[in-house]
Amino acid sequence: MKTTTINKIVSTVTSTILLAGVCELGLAFVPPAINLARAQQAANAATEPTPKVVEISAKKFEFSPAQITLKKGEPVILRLTSSDRVHGFMSKPLKIDTDIAAGKTTDVAVTPDSAGDFTVICDHYCGTGHGNMKMKVSVVE
Repeated sequence: MKTTTINKIVSTVTSTILLAGVCELGLAFVPPAINLARAQQAANAATEPTPKVVEISAKKFEFSPAQITLKKGEPVILRLTSSDRVHGFMSKPLKIDTDIAAGKTTDVAVTPDSAGDFTVICDHYCGTGHGNMKMKVSVVE
């Protein structure tokens, strides 16, 4: 009788050790939840298109380039710089109204929602030629 009880105990202990080992091996192949979240974020980022960046510089009385073309519904980053002073960058139809500080970069995210030609103006007085400081944004289908 003692042998049977000892065999049962040994069998139970062996089964428990084997089960624990199998579970440990299985868990070794399951990444932590934080890694799953990072992997999901990376997958989402890979499927989302990176917005196009358009560089625009401002100086007294002009924007350069003087005209850009964007696609309707396509997100874009307008990277604005000024070499001389604070200028404005404003277009109500494009829902843009920002300042461009001298020596700093200002990024503006834009997704045009309608096609057409739109005017961007400097809305900070910068001298006698200020009234002509404009640029054209053409949005195509």
